Amino acid sequence: MRLIRHGSPGQERPGLIAPDGSRRDLSSVIEDLRGAALGDESLERLRALDPAALPLVDDAVRLGPPVAGVGKFICIGLNYADHAAEAGMAVPSEPIVFMKATSAISGPNDALEIPRGSTSTDWEVELGVVIGKRAKYIEEDQALEHVAGYLCVNDVSERDFQTRRQGQWTKGKSHDTFGPIGPWLCTRDEVRDPQQLRLWCRVDGQMRQDGSTATMVYGVAHLVAYLSRFMTLEPGDIIATGTPPGVGMGFNPPVFLRPGQEISLGIEGLGEQCYSCTPA
Repeated sequence: MRLIRHGSPGQERPGLIAPDGSRRDLSSVIEDLRGAALGDESLERLRALDPAALPLVDDAVRLGPPVAGVGKFICIGLNYADHAAEAGMAVPSEPIVFMKATSAISGPNDALEIPRGSTSTDWEVELGVVIGKRAKYIEEDQALEHVAGYLCVNDVSERDFQTRRQGQWTKGKSHDTFGPIGPWLCTRDEVRDPQQLRLWCRVDGQMRQDGSTATMVYGVAHLVAYLSRFMTLEPGDIIATGTPPGVGMGFNPPVFLRPGQEISLGIEGLGEQCYSCTPA
């Protein structure tokens, strides 16, 4: 099942993509795609609906972030060995964890802002994991039971802010629009193996990243179980699981985003994001 939220920023309504590709409205069934609505019981009720009986949503209507009320936006650093190599850093002995401000979340086709004073805004296509069931001190073999589904994330990063402005990575990760998610949330039953997904990113039509979740250092189940030992994961929390090689800072010389450029990125089965870069 592919779940969406549609409408103007701040006024999104829940919906789904029907098997025929049409968009259907769910606002008469659930209030929004947040919290308990992401649990297994709620998702089973949605699966039982006849999409053809739901109101049609015009394809011209904006798609917003497919998850509402995100409590935590957790990111994993250097989780692809080949990306760590291009960054000139060692593969971590444990997952590197940092947070991204939830105010960075934007829709899958919303404009991407280049911050004032930025010289090093970079792209990072990532598999996003959405929690559907509260997780605290869980084992790895139980981890995927706590996942509602998966979506595309661009963990946009300002490298100068991230590495040279003192403190943790959060400053370089949290500008408004630095967390595009979607276009839809694909429920976990439709993803046979989250470690066998192709993911890619193009800038101005040129392929920059073309990788597979098979090369993750720490897989999804490990990450969910690992994080549950340090913080309670709640329904709606998002985990961005790291990026494959091909980011701008890995080029010699580095290549970074400028206003006017176009980005498209996607993950096998999870849809594609497309947007322009604009000055803040």
